[in-house]
Amino acid sequence: MRILILGAGPAGLTAARTLRDLAPSRSVDPAITMVSAESFPPYSPPAMADHFLTGREETLYWQGKNVCERLRVDYRPGVPVEAVYPDQRQVLLQDARYLDYDKLIIATGSRLHAPLEGYNLPGVYNFKSLAAALELIDHVKHGDVKDALIVGAGFIGVEVAVLLRALGCAVTIVEKQWLMPNILDEETAELVHHDLERRGIVVRQHTEALRFSGRSRVKGVKLVNGDVLLADAYVAATGVKPNVDFLDGSGLDVGWGVRVDNRMRTNLADIWAAGDVAETFDRMSGERYVHAIWPNATTQGEVVGRDMLGFSSDYEGAEKMNSMKHLGLPIMAVGESKGRDTLRRRDGDTLRKIFLDDGRIVGFRLAGDIRGAGTYRALMLKGTDVGRFGEELLDPRFRISRCVSPDVLYH
Repeated sequence: MRILILGAGPAGLTAARTLRDLAPSRSVDPAITMVSAESFPPYSPPAMADHFLTGREETLYWQGKNVCERLRVDYRPGVPVEAVYPDQRQVLLQDARYLDYDKLIIATGSRLHAPLEGYNLPGVYNFKSLAAALELIDHVKHGDVKDALIVGAGFIGVEVAVLLRALGCAVTIVEKQWLMPNILDEETAELVHHDLERRGIVVRQHTEALRFSGRSRVKGVKLVNGDVLLADAYVAATGVKPNVDFLDGSGLDVGWGVRVDNRMRTNLADIWAAGDVAETFDRMSGERYVHAIWPNATTQGEVVGRDMLGFSSDYEGAEKMNSMKHLGLPIMAVGESKGRDTLRRRDGDTLRKIFLDDGRIVGFRLAGDIRGAGTYRALMLKGTDVGRFGEELLDPRFRISRCVSPDVLYH
């Protein structure tokens, strides 16, 4: 059985590891090939900031640089995919080679989504790949870049701002809403704002960029109000989009991402998708969505590996969940950022907010003190009615046992 994995991120690598772990129990020994557009061993994108600050490689190469050798995976780095031909069970690479497969896993991740003119000009950087990030970091460490302008203040934009400031850069962030608007409510985001300002990072919220200006190279960022902002380097952090362009004409059902069912199967036989490229179901709302975070990618990769070998493994759905590790205060954001009812407690830079619909938790935001996050998440996923507890829920010492016995809750 020839298994071809497109992408070497957490989803693709987890699928490969799952296949190797479980294949002996099915008395099969699949030939696994993995293709990556990047020229590095499989790495962890969330660990890039730590790597650039400390030089540590253990977390960056989270399964070891020799993981493909250990898993007996034929690894083909540095070769993007050009097209997929399901009828022929072939994949065309950009170097004009064809690869045959019996079963295919699409785990090509995501790329920068920058709906701004000029985003592809030389001098505009992004952090959507290790290669792209290294280029900017090398310029910073060699002293060529002393101030940076970041357009977009989502999770990546904020993390890059903290990293560049720690490396000695003057940093300005431009964001048309508030900080991390897809993750945080405005009040929680304000705490992040204060933390960034304490670090010396200039934050220009409610300021919309119109375009990156320049002809042969970026020269500045023009704002909607006509102002032009200048810097040594410019970073586009305006969002991400699944890498699906190479699937045009393949017959695969593609929306924002590759649409899959509860086994991560696509609409075509013997093709699965997982990770940042997969458009799957939200665990709480049931709506289709691309949840581009590490835990979802690894879980989906495992489901793919199990299903490919015939093990029952329904995917329970993706989650909205994120945490900030590099700020001066811990932040935990899970689920929705609003509900019909809100429980709130604030003491200085410590903020606890729980959002409820019909007495059930649909999301929460914790800043400064993230105790209780596991309890709230468990209650949310189970759909437990906690309305009767009211303000007691905000106590970080609140326990599941107050609601129902653990045996019942996790049944």
